[in-house]
Amino acid sequence: MPNYRRNFVPGGTYFFTCVTYRRRLILTTELGRRCLRDAIHEVQHDHPFEMVAIVLLPDHWHTVWSLPRGDTRYPLRWMRIKEKFTKAWLAGGGTELAQSTSRKKHRQRGVWHKRYWEHTVEDDNDLQRCVDYIHWNPRKHKLAARVRDWEWSSFHRCVSKGEYDIDWGGTDPAPGWDNPEWGELQ
Repeated sequence: MPNYRRNFVPGGTYFFTCVTYRRRLILTTELGRRCLRDAIHEVQHDHPFEMVAIVLLPDHWHTVWSLPRGDTRYPLRWMRIKEKFTKAWLAGGGTELAQSTSRKKHRQRGVWHKRYWEHTVEDDNDLQRCVDYIHWNPRKHKLAARVRDWEWSSFHRCVSKGEYDIDWGGTDPAPGWDNPEWGELQ
């Protein structure tokens, strides 16, 4: 069995990829967006973190979080977000896929892939690379003709703060993003 190791940097900044179970296209539905937004806000209230950037796609999402000084507990936050989303999703009429005996034994539901992918942000250049990847992702997946056309992203917030020009992303800012390092092959 693979030995998954997480990197824990107190007060660190992390890039994450989280995928739905069997790549179900649920996250950009009205119910999916509401459940995820509410789950994130609830967890942020109990376990604060700054959401530096986010993009929501139909079957996965990417985000960059900065944790409070001295805090390394992003696994707790992920567990709670997935739990709260799943509970609200099912209560709101969403469905789950059938589970294997092993997944049932480990209390996994048929909504989320059991893991998430994490990358510890190393410096300001790495942070910009991660945020750029997040905002470029809808173009990468051919879900939008222009970065600005994808509404479920922090891109417009970053434009309003002067961090991007509204026409950013007309061309691929960093060819080679098909590398599995971004966690999309889960």
